[in-house]
Amino acid sequence: MSLVEQDSVVSVNYTGTFPDSGQVFDSSEGRDPLTFLVGHGQMIPGFEQEILGASVGETREFTLTPDQAYGERQEAAIQDVQRSEFPDTVDVDQAFADGVPLAAYDEQGQPMQFNIYAIEGDIVKIDFNHPMAGKTLHFSVDIVSIRDAQPEELEHRHVHGPGGHDH
Repeated sequence: MSLVEQDSVVSVNYTGTFPDSGQVFDSSEGRDPLTFLVGHGQMIPGFEQEILGASVGETREFTLTPDQAYGERQEAAIQDVQRSEFPDTVDVDQAFADGVPLAAYDEQGQPMQFNIYAIEGDIVKIDFNHPMAGKTLHFSVDIVSIRDAQPEELEHRHVHGPGGHDH
C-alpha cells in the first residue's frame, strides 16, 4: 500500500500545537509512532481527512477548527452536583486545584470523563466537554508507515500488534 486510505493501518510521528500560542499540547517525540486504523473513529475526523492520500515519508501540516476536531464547547455539558454526591475518596477541592480529570458512569455503565469546572460552596460544577473542545489545533504529521489492515483488525475496529492492541 502506498497511500493513506480507508482501512489503512498508519504509523505517524506528530506534533500538535495551539496555533495562537505555538504551545505544544501533544507530541510523539521521544515515543514510538502513533499507529491507528484509518476510518474507524480512532482519530479526530479532521486529522484522518488531512492525511488521506499521503505517502510514506511525506509530512503534512494542517490546522483544524473545533468542528473538525473535538467539537464546540457545549454549555449543556456543564452540570451542577452537590458536593455530598461525591464519594469520600474524592478530594473535590484538590481535583479542582490540580485539574485532574474524574470519571462517572452513564446508564449503560460506560465511563464518562469530566473535569471540575468551578466550586461554589456546596455546588460543584462539573464539565463533560472534552478538554480540547472549542479549540483550534495545528498538526505537523510525518507518515512513517502504511499497510493494509488485517481482516481481524477490521472486524475488531482497531490495530493489533506493535503500536496497536494485543489480545
